[in-house]
Amino acid sequence: MSIARATKLALLAIIPLAAGLVACSPLGAINALSSGSASTVTLALPYGPLPRQKLDVYAPKNHAGLSPVVVFFYGGNWSTGERADYAFVGHALASRGYVAVIADYRLYPEVHYPEILQDAASAVAWTTLEVRRYGGDPARLFVMGHSAGAYNAAMVALDASLLGRHGMRPQDLRGWIGLAGPYDFLPIENPDAKPVFFFPDTPASSQPINHVTAAPPPALLIAPRPGRDKLVDPQRNTGGLAAALRAQGRPVTEQYLDGVSHATLVASLAGPLRMLAPTLDRVSTFIDANSAPVANAGINARPQPAPQTTTPVR
Repeated sequence: MSIARATKLALLAIIPLAAGLVACSPLGAINALSSGSASTVTLALPYGPLPRQKLDVYAPKNHAGLSPVVVFFYGGNWSTGERADYAFVGHALASRGYVAVIADYRLYPEVHYPEILQDAASAVAWTTLEVRRYGGDPARLFVMGHSAGAYNAAMVALDASLLGRHGMRPQDLRGWIGLAGPYDFLPIENPDAKPVFFFPDTPASSQPINHVTAAPPPALLIAPRPGRDKLVDPQRNTGGLAAALRAQGRPVTEQYLDGVSHATLVASLAGPLRMLAPTLDRVSTFIDANSAPVANAGINARPQPAPQTTTPVR
């Protein structure tokens, strides 16, 4: 089931007043019903010279000092998606006191792996250099994504070569957050994803699980309860990556949520759908736990990692 269709069903079932909006655009309905009163929004900032190398910044209003920063990547099988559709994510994060950066990136068939990831890393590098202008603290930087976007976030946090192109390291991140991400998906079964990764000649380096070392920053991995995600297997991907990180002694929080599917997990960040699951609360707890000031903090300051935790399937 597509993100749009699943979100439409959730809205129709939970918010009857939204039915008219949903008939037009499910994600547009969520955005229309999501309060932006806590956000100051700056749109279409270029992080590169190409048309899709743009991002939007959502900053909390009336926030004293610099705020933690979250760069968010949306999903869509690396072939669809627009940053404007995920304004609700920006508003949700800004409402908790974070500066949110929602980035577009080039999609298939314009580009393949690894160019998609190079765009993601470029957006993070731009954020590090520019986010102070918008009230963000580059020394408290996180990456986050859903589905294909969670893959992007994982690779930025795990494959040191991506940020290395910009003179950065994964350790420059305070943490990363993956929502229902594919982290170990060879052989590729999804026909829409096969050409993105040159299947059957997909390089092993394309898999996040193959980049796990003792160096990555803390991770928060959230997925629907196994059996509720028909697109990405939570046990193999979320569970497998969490186990690999723990084996390297890396701090990882692994959580499985009832009440959501692959698609509605990200939708549950929006105000009208937060009754589906405590996704935003879990994200906020992780960010706050890893955002403590560091003495003599700079862009490359390394925080003390948060303790490892696991939330069992409910």
